[in-house]
Amino acid sequence: MAERRDHIIVVGAGAAGLIAARELVSAGRKVTVLEARDRCGGRIHPLAESSFGYRADAGAEFIHGEAPVTYQLLAEAGLTAQPVDGARWHVENGTFSSDDPSDREMTRLHEVLARLDHDLTVTALLERHFAGAQFASLRKSVLGMVQGYDAADPDRASVFALRDEWMGGHRGGQARVVGGYGALVDDLEAACRGRGVTFAFESVVAAVESAEGIAIVHCADGRTFRGDAVILTVPLPLLRTIALPAAMHGQVAAAADIGFGNVIKLLLRFERRWWMAIPARDLSDMLFLLSDAAVPVWWTQHPSDRDVLTGWLAGPPTHAFAALDEHALIEAGLAALADIFAKPVSLLRRDLTAAHVTDWAKDPFARGAYSYATLATRTAQDVLTRWDGGPVLISGEALYRGRDMGTVEAALASGRQTARTILKIDT
Repeated sequence: MAERRDHIIVVGAGAAGLIAARELVSAGRKVTVLEARDRCGGRIHPLAESSFGYRADAGAEFIHGEAPVTYQLLAEAGLTAQPVDGARWHVENGTFSSDDPSDREMTRLHEVLARLDHDLTVTALLERHFAGAQFASLRKSVLGMVQGYDAADPDRASVFALRDEWMGGHRGGQARVVGGYGALVDDLEAACRGRGVTFAFESVVAAVESAEGIAIVHCADGRTFRGDAVILTVPLPLLRTIALPAAMHGQVAAAADIGFGNVIKLLLRFERRWWMAIPARDLSDMLFLLSDAAVPVWWTQHPSDRDVLTGWLAGPPTHAFAALDEHALIEAGLAALADIFAKPVSLLRRDLTAAHVTDWAKDPFARGAYSYATLATRTAQDVLTRWDGGPVLISGEALYRGRDMGTVEAALASGRQTARTILKIDT
């Protein structure tokens, strides 16, 4: 039997890192969490209540699907989730409609998907089966889902990985944590601290090595930490920035076979919910708004009466905005709303009381938003999660093999599984 690993170092205090730390310390292990930021949460990023009237989520916001680990943790923390409810409106050429223009072709899409016996990219699917002019609305809708929901590049995204999402299956709905995801992070952090986990913030990990059975973590500022094992829960792009043992170079290379997309998220707070007073349009039930504007997706906090609109731009279209700073992105968001609602941008700018923009590609400790599956992703996940008992394990949302890869649930499930792998080996 391998020697028991008594001290585990967890790199990253996001969802995966926090739950891994909690599992390990609850089993009697000593745990140190190294976090590059000055806070816990990672890509869960609650904002100050004073800015938006509630702890708005600059990062992850929705619970997707059945999410059993998430709901279990919420119950343990005494937290609740509110199902997302409201209408999905579409705007095309200035016309608002609650009907999806592609609905009439969706049956054909489902028929094709059901018959597929080999995987292919989304682009290949559309070119092979839906190239005709009669499928223009369907192509637009599919590309919108792939880029906007999955933050994926259709030239790389796996159809098999997305098929359950498109065809419904047994996928649950969406919900929001009452109090925001920050409330769940707070509870996990408090549970870790209460059991003795040590947190070291502003600890940017530069290298991990192994010497005489001890894992040594080197930080960029010269500090070193020693333990019996290390769990890396950093976003995939950051694996390439950490010098790892030579035996892991194949794992780092495999990470390139997992897609990792970007998101630009804008939160705009206004003096009033002016979109509720649009002439001849009752948008009182509006949750999502999809359009052809430069920032194409918006949502409200329905059914609450918060005067906040959230803008969402994801996937390859974010590249066109890479050079814009926060002010310019806010202006782009206001211009998009002015275009959608045919209102002077000056009026929207005048009513704006608070704004926040997160471009995850520019975040040095994320370098993107979340992962998606390519044709080679399942094989890459096998490589990345393979553990021979060495000093380093890799964990996080990108390694989750379930239906909702790229979500908070995926991060929580992966982090818990990684911790249990260590505990199982040591028993």
